[in-house]
Amino acid sequence: MSGNRQEEMEELLRRQRAAFTAARPEEFSVRRDRIKRTIALLVDHKDALCKAMSADFGNRSIDQSMMTDIAGPINFGKYCLKNLDGWAKPEKRKVQFPLGLLGAKAQLRYEPKGVIGIMSPWNFPVQLTMTPLLQVFAAGNRAMIKPSEFTEATSELMADLIGEYFASEEAVVITGSPEVAQAFSNLQFDHLVFTGSTATGRRVMEAAGRNLVPVTLELGGKSPVVLGRSADFAKAGERIALGKMMNAGQICLAPDYMVVPEESEDVAIDGVRQGVAKMYPTLLDNDDYASIVTDRHFDRLQGMVEDAKAKGAEVIEVNPANEDFSNSNARKMPLTILKNVTEDMQAMQEEIFGPVLPVKTYKAVDEAVDYINAHDRPLGLYYFGADSTEREQVLSTTISGGVTVNDVIFHVGMDDLPFGGVGPSGIGSYHGIEGFREFSHARSVYTQPKLDVAALGGFKPPYGKATAKALSAQIKKA
Repeated sequence: MSGNRQEEMEELLRRQRAAFTAARPEEFSVRRDRIKRTIALLVDHKDALCKAMSADFGNRSIDQSMMTDIAGPINFGKYCLKNLDGWAKPEKRKVQFPLGLLGAKAQLRYEPKGVIGIMSPWNFPVQLTMTPLLQVFAAGNRAMIKPSEFTEATSELMADLIGEYFASEEAVVITGSPEVAQAFSNLQFDHLVFTGSTATGRRVMEAAGRNLVPVTLELGGKSPVVLGRSADFAKAGERIALGKMMNAGQICLAPDYMVVPEESEDVAIDGVRQGVAKMYPTLLDNDDYASIVTDRHFDRLQGMVEDAKAKGAEVIEVNPANEDFSNSNARKMPLTILKNVTEDMQAMQEEIFGPVLPVKTYKAVDEAVDYINAHDRPLGLYYFGADSTEREQVLSTTISGGVTVNDVIFHVGMDDLPFGGVGPSGIGSYHGIEGFREFSHARSVYTQPKLDVAALGGFKPPYGKATAKALSAQIKKA
């Protein structure tokens, strides 16, 4: 990366921070206007954005992109507009007795941080750029955005559109190579949001840490699906298939592996197989089914299946129309189920991020819980079943970023629920009031009464009897 790109980014940051400082205090109407312009950008250019995403993937359903990357952020923007006043309202806090009686006041104000960096991924390139941007705007901040180089056409289009709808002092998109992304993560932002892999997230956090920049990391991990004995295996299978086949499994919250009762393994697998056949009767020439984003990602998934096969896994290819994938260069891959998996397999060590689904079995559900707890905290956890006692056992004895019960992925679509991981699957969250607070500074404001409180309380030197009396009243067991 040239020194000019580095200087360009640093200059953009300086200009945004100067504009932010000069505008304070900024009217809420400005925040609303920025949110409305973002919504207008998506509405006005929805077709071009969806075509760009399809071109970047090689094939990606226009309808799917409209749902996930266009309608999703639009609705979230409207949610932000509806809730902005309530989120930003100062909170009255209590003061210790008897300060309140004397006229003391305490308040918490949610104020904008300044300039927020957004590093967005390739799998939902518009949604995972615009959704955090909307809440960054709601909190009163400016934004610099670095989208993925893997979805080049989409990133370039977003750069053009953001430039058309916003002044560079409000929001700007910077495109380029991984070297540009590395330099971006080293900038002195007031907050940095990164969505991507855990490995890259560690490097981003390390870079941000050198500048003491707070981070929100939306990562991933191996999100398990636990099927209880009371589950409707046919219904569960179809819902798991939908979550695993959407975007060809290239979703941070995609079900990564299933854990099923040992006597129901084949029934559970058949439920998934039937679900695939119902939704995707063909795959190769089916515009509803996405391609793997690059040759490198495709080869990695193929290698993962070969690794499992070589180590003893039974490989079940769900190919409803018995199509020949070997002679296709479309980077399409059928759902591949792996039975008899072991810990030394790549598929059980790495986040899959594609249409590969390992299956583990248990005798008692405690085994499933123990397995989940022995590994990194996942971004999502899914439970299927009608047994409320078992459901609460699974939920109360595991830890994950979020949970969907009797389906997969849906919790991320609930605007009022915070979305984020825990530990290796992420730090911090956005969506909901929690996202507004993530991108705000919670500023404590205490107002002292006219009386000399320190002297009245015995806390002003010279210390004496009043001090001893005050301390004696406070230092007691609960």
